[in-house]
Amino acid sequence: MDKSEYRFRIVDSKIKDYLSAFGAICIEGPKWCGKTWTSSFHSNSEIYIGSPEGNFQNRRLAELSPLLILEGTQPRLIDEWQEVPQLWDAIRFEVDKDNKKGKYIMTGSATQNHKGILHSGAGRIAKIRMRPMSLYESGDSSGKISLKDLCYNNFKQAMTGEVELKKIISYIIRGGWPANIDMELEKAALLPMEYLNAVIDDDVYRIDGIKRDTKKMKLLLRPLARNESTTVTNKSLKNDVKSIDDEDIDVDTIASYLDIFDRLFITDNQQPFSTKIRSSVRVKQAEKRHFSDPSLACALLKATPDMLLGDLETLGFLFEALCERDLRIYADSFGATLYHYQDYQNKEIDAVIELPDGEWCAFEIKLGANQIDVAAENLLSIKKDIEKDENGKAPKVLCVICGMSSAAYQREDGVYVVPITALRE
Repeated sequence: MDKSEYRFRIVDSKIKDYLSAFGAICIEGPKWCGKTWTSSFHSNSEIYIGSPEGNFQNRRLAELSPLLILEGTQPRLIDEWQEVPQLWDAIRFEVDKDNKKGKYIMTGSATQNHKGILHSGAGRIAKIRMRPMSLYESGDSSGKISLKDLCYNNFKQAMTGEVELKKIISYIIRGGWPANIDMELEKAALLPMEYLNAVIDDDVYRIDGIKRDTKKMKLLLRPLARNESTTVTNKSLKNDVKSIDDEDIDVDTIASYLDIFDRLFITDNQQPFSTKIRSSVRVKQAEKRHFSDPSLACALLKATPDMLLGDLETLGFLFEALCERDLRIYADSFGATLYHYQDYQNKEIDAVIELPDGEWCAFEIKLGANQIDVAAENLLSIKKDIEKDENGKAPKVLCVICGMSSAAYQREDGVYVVPITALRE
């Protein structure tokens, strides 16, 4: 690759840190999110296991002599290593030969298949999750406001400029796929659906060699899209498939399909935040459903810009997914973790960011500036409830992430307001 043409990714700094601390790293994430390009930037030699050259000679060579293909200037990139699972043990073996760091970079678009693997690689091979581009990485956020600074109360107010609703919609439909960044919206909308077809038709079987009903898997994707950014249950998904498509899928099958979607990085759910809030308020333990990129939900819903302009409720859920994708990417860069909060009094916090020191910050996500007051009141109300409990640990920062705000500022009640198009890591 021509490294002068490389586009910065937030995960770059984490890759550098991990290469200096581990013998090998494994970069995992959705297909087409830029794993190979980024890994190639950080490597000094490479081999592509899935290359069709010479009738897939690289794959055959890897099967016959895994150690042979590991020869090369380090760090050496082994792309799509999971095509030949025994490479995992071969790399672990090579790492154990000496204490040298940064020897190998592995990439994979499916989580580790343990079949044929003898050792976990713990302490030798570190995993890094890579996601589609955030708005800051694609050049659609000014980056005037740092999420890390905000979470640590180093906030500086700024005018961020007007944002058109149609622009927000285009970011959602286009998604964070590197190949889509400079493409016309109508053409960019084609990629997410082709992504899903390619993964379901080709990778579902290859992940473990088990044949599944791909037709029913595609049927299940549609109710997931209709319930993007919600805590819908498996039973509700089953009922949705039955009522819309007149097909029966039992709950156990749904659970197994959802696991496959997760292993193939089609989905990227938001875990509930509860145990760290030592409050007497009972908290639900449901994941918030997300695709790895909001463009996938758009493709399944066949959502056009005009359709979303006419359905602001659906647009609101998709905007929330866009923001939470970016918040997760930004938070991961400084060791923080993204969650959501929902209690049995139906009080919710759209996004919770837990910091490495155990402190946490609460975020509401609203598309329109006219919703900021209600969002701020909700955050203050939940904070007050938690503070009533002597063991409760209240959030250190309250913030509304907005789509249509033209400024980043702190309100008189202490709640911050930040446009998603001004945020960075």
